[in-house]
Amino acid sequence: MGQFLGLRTVIYGVTNIAEAKDWYSRLLEQEPYFDSECYVGFNVGGYELGLDPDARNVISRADGVVAYWGVRDIDAQVERINALGARQHSDIVDVGEGIRMATFLDPYGNIFGIIENPHFKAE
Repeated sequence: MGQFLGLRTVIYGVTNIAEAKDWYSRLLEQEPYFDSECYVGFNVGGYELGLDPDARNVISRADGVVAYWGVRDIDAQVERINALGARQHSDIVDVGEGIRMATFLDPYGNIFGIIENPHFKAE
């Protein structure tokens, strides 16, 4: 089996996480499975739709949306991706409860995200 587990998360940068959580709860007709002041996550058909109030500060080319690919060991993958010539776009960030994520700029300028999330289970 390869190192990548499949698409896990798409994160939308928001300016007000409480308002965004309410709006997306109504849109998706469900409450989030993960809810904190710095991140809100919804399980949508086995994939995660995330809301991040800090994402607006780091996202450039992606116009507010970054797709995150699930990995089992983020430390090993950060080392591996850097060795492949990608430029680290953000350090590993621990958003709480063991969920860790990082982003890279691939050689073509795209933002490539990885996430280690022990709580999220694809349906």
